Formats: sequence, structure tokens, C-alpha cells
Amino acid sequence: MGIFDFILHIDVHLGELIVTYGKMTYAILFAIIFAETGFVFTPFLPGDSLLFAAGMFAATGSFNVILLATILWLATFLGDNINYWVGHYFGQKIINNKYFPVNQKHIDSTQEFYQKHGGKTVFLARFMPIIRTFAPFVAGIGKMQYRKFVSYSFLGGFTWVIGFVFVGYFFGNIPVIKNNFSAVIMGIIAISVFPGIIRLLKGKIK
Repeated sequence: MGIFDFILHIDVHLGELIVTYGKMTYAILFAIIFAETGFVFTPFLPGDSLLFAAGMFAATGSFNVILLATILWLATFLGDNINYWVGHYFGQKIINNKYFPVNQKHIDSTQEFYQKHGGKTVFLARFMPIIRTFAPFVAGIGKMQYRKFVSYSFLGGFTWVIGFVFVGYFFGNIPVIKNNFSAVIMGIIAISVFPGIIRLLKGKIK
């Protein structure tokens, strides 16, 4: 099973995880969101789509939606903060080490985003795949004041998790959405990456 197949059919695979692992699925979801947020080596893991699908399953009784949202917010908050301190103490060494699979283009793109949006990047990047993985890391490298970082991280993670989980909770089981779930996920992905595509095109035009 490839990562793209997992993301595109995340409703099916998440359902299988729930059947197989029951309440342990909370821990699995925590681990995925934590890794997607906390490790610069795993920006490919699902984020938006996973939150939406988890909210959808919460509406069917598979999860307690409040517990789910709390666990996933904690995962993203802890991931953000660990990523920040790794960047703070080891960031440049990791980037310069050829044995670490960190994409320099992602670093450069995130740094450009910081130059434009400043500290708000930590909040705004939460809604942009890949950028959200590198934003806390780059904030650590740039020695952003931790108090400033943690406030943006708290608000960004909370808004992101609550937003996607509860949109899935209230709308995920509407027949037209449930019966066209792959198309909905593709739409979520497209909307998420659209700002990055616009920035890339603007850069090429310049």
C-alpha cells in the first residue's frame, strides 16, 4: 500500500485500522499527526485528510469527538515544539549532513514564507502541507523567540485540528460526500496546496 493510496482512500484504511486496533487507533492517529508535524523527514504523511476522515468516523461513534480532537491537537502541538527545538539546536547540522533526507527546496520555500509573513508563518503554515512540517524547524533555526513561537503554534494547531475534525464530523457522512470521498479528499489536497502553487508561479514569473 503506497502513501498516495492511503491518503486517497483514507476512509477505507482508517476503517480497517479501527476494526483491527479498536481504541488503540487513537494512539496510531496521534503518532501519524505527531510525525507529520514533528519530523522534517516525514512531510508526506497525511494531515488535513486524516483529520477530516477521523471526524467523519467520530460522527458514526467510532471515536469520542472531543477526546479525538484533544489528542490530535496535543500531537500537533508537541510535534511543533519538538521540531522547533531540533531546528534550534541541530537545524543547520541536519541540513548540511548529506545523510539526512531534508529537501533544501522545502527549507528555502519556508524561509521565503517567513520573510513575507514573519511570525504569523507558524500559524498560516498549519494549513499548508509540507510548509507546516518545515515551519517550526526553520523557526528554530532562525532563533524565533520561543514565547512568540509557542503562541502561534498553540493557536494554529488548535484551529487546524478543530476545523478539520469538526468539518468531517458534521459533513463527512452526508451521502454525496461519503459516496464521493476520494474526490473530496482530492479537493481538500488541491485547496491545501493551492497557495504554494501560486507562490511558485509568482516566483517563476519574477
